[in-house]
Amino acid sequence: MADVEEPKFNSLADRIAALNQQKNFTTPPSSGRRPPPPPPGAGKPSSQAPAPSANKSIPPPTPNLPARPQKPNPPSLPQRTNTSESTVKSPPILPGRDAPPPLPTRKNSAQPSPALPTRRPSAQQLRSRRGSNSSEVSHISSISNLSLNPISRTSTAPSETTQSGRRVLAPTLDVAKLPPLPPSRKEREAQAAREAAEREATEVVKAPLLSVRSAPVVPQSRPGQSPRLPSRPNNQPTHTQVDETPSANPRRLPPPPSAFVRPSTTFDSGRRPSAPGPRPRDDAPPPVPISSRPTLNQIDAVATRTTASCLICRDFSAPDNVAAQYPNHSLPRHDPVGYLANVLCGPFPSATDKARAIFTWCHHNIAYNVEEFFGKCIQHRNVEDTIFHGKAVCQGYAEVYQAIAQRAGLQCIVVGGHGKGYGYKPLRRGEPPPPRDPSGHAWNAVCIDNGEWNLIDACWGAGSVGDNKYHKQFKPQMFCLSNDLFGLKHFPSDERYFFRIDGRVLTWEEYILGPTKGEKAEFFGTATDEGVSEFTFSPAEKHVSVYSGEVVRFQFSKVCEHWVPERHGKGKSYLLLMKIHGVDGRKEDLVPLETDGFWWWTDIPARDLGAPGQTIFLYALTTLNNKDARGVTKEEYYRVKNGNGYSMSWAIFAKWELV
Repeated sequence: MADVEEPKFNSLADRIAALNQQKNFTTPPSSGRRPPPPPPGAGKPSSQAPAPSANKSIPPPTPNLPARPQKPNPPSLPQRTNTSESTVKSPPILPGRDAPPPLPTRKNSAQPSPALPTRRPSAQQLRSRRGSNSSEVSHISSISNLSLNPISRTSTAPSETTQSGRRVLAPTLDVAKLPPLPPSRKEREAQAAREAAEREATEVVKAPLLSVRSAPVVPQSRPGQSPRLPSRPNNQPTHTQVDETPSANPRRLPPPPSAFVRPSTTFDSGRRPSAPGPRPRDDAPPPVPISSRPTLNQIDAVATRTTASCLICRDFSAPDNVAAQYPNHSLPRHDPVGYLANVLCGPFPSATDKARAIFTWCHHNIAYNVEEFFGKCIQHRNVEDTIFHGKAVCQGYAEVYQAIAQRAGLQCIVVGGHGKGYGYKPLRRGEPPPPRDPSGHAWNAVCIDNGEWNLIDACWGAGSVGDNKYHKQFKPQMFCLSNDLFGLKHFPSDERYFFRIDGRVLTWEEYILGPTKGEKAEFFGTATDEGVSEFTFSPAEKHVSVYSGEVVRFQFSKVCEHWVPERHGKGKSYLLLMKIHGVDGRKEDLVPLETDGFWWWTDIPARDLGAPGQTIFLYALTTLNNKDARGVTKEEYYRVKNGNGYSMSWAIFAKWELV
């Protein structure tokens, strides 16, 4: 067979068209054998084959190409630009996906669209164009007109089309209908300054009020005061007038010795009464009406009010009795803090009595945990665990007190800092203070009556530690001390919690050195139980010089001018005596102290105190001839001592060392 040149096609579409033109193109059979060639003349001759001649043999027909498998709906290909339109035919229409139904034709409406309603013309008269600084909107309100009457987006386009010819402004707001703006801060400050100036111009100047409890009574001079009336002659039989003006200091001081300069104390008096001189009779004032004098009941009422303002002399028997009725083992397990706040503070309307009841309850039910303290294994417990455990250190006392006080409605905080308690060693004279370290102790500050903040120490008020043991002993002075005296042994880490009357913030050096600037004389707690104040005795220094050549004054006072031993203490006062050793320490003696009911004092030459290295003591005579020595006077003591035989016992209040 001669080789037949296979036609060439420029594109797939041309080839598909050529295949479609062949009449004998059939799908190949399903069998795998090749079909036999078709009979001659069955196929249509190609237009390009030459006509057969008689002299030449007829070539065999071109074999038919097998049919290709049809692919599902091939995409139409783009037609080349160089393909002739006469030879290319369009491909058959392929079956496609179901097309969506055609959209309905829109009916042409002959009716015109409704016209928009005409806009109401603005009543505002348009003026000539002005600058931005003269805009009415800027002067009337800082709020935009559009924000007061917003325009929807749908109405914007018609408005622009219908009113494009001129600019229409919204009507101005009526200023009279707007609420007045609140005054600014500068206006309020200016108004307050004007009111203060008006009050100062019309207000009567009054003397400042001072606290009766802690501030001294300072006489205030009144402007334009008339001179004092002359005193009445002594020979006129009229009633003597009692000066009811309070003195600068009601506390009495003992007479100073002639050869001794009395050391300065807190209770120095700046005014002493003077004897009135003779006056002429024509200057005598008229008789004083007796009916205007106060009665004894009125005087007692004033004394009762003064005593109630003093925490030292106040009667706390009621809150102390309530605090003793609720031991910790009898408390409910559910909410013991709320239960204690109710039973301890509920019966008392006074904030001071509530604070005292909680203070006393801590003394009865919480002991100092010496095992954990000396074992250096202190465990922190919550308030409820501490209440039922019954032991704590200073932090536990303070947290329990704060929890009960706050539940009872009192303002109370825990104050941390340094305390001159167990293990504290005072500095010797000339020794520098240690570095600042306000830590290691905790106490409370509670708001009592009249809004005063009172510093208290429930831990020290419950007892003391000595010889690695806890000694339970109630110390009410840890509740009653003034904040100034409380600060002599407590230094807070936060300077806001000094709560001093004068508002001062002590430095660490002032606190460590103290008012004595050295070692302080040793003072024992038994003296406080008898109403003797450790902050008023002198000499305050521990060491007393024997060869100073002076007369040494030993003096003490009561803890408060309202203190009555029979009512606030355990009975009548003891007789106080100084134990000395004589010249060069060769003769011991007991010297009784003088007293005026508030002060005790005695003057002893320095050489008579003893020899350097010896110790002198302040004694309280407790028993005399096996009897209670309360109320024994100095005369009775000398009478018994000069007798045939006697027996005595003493309690130590203080001691000094001779140098």
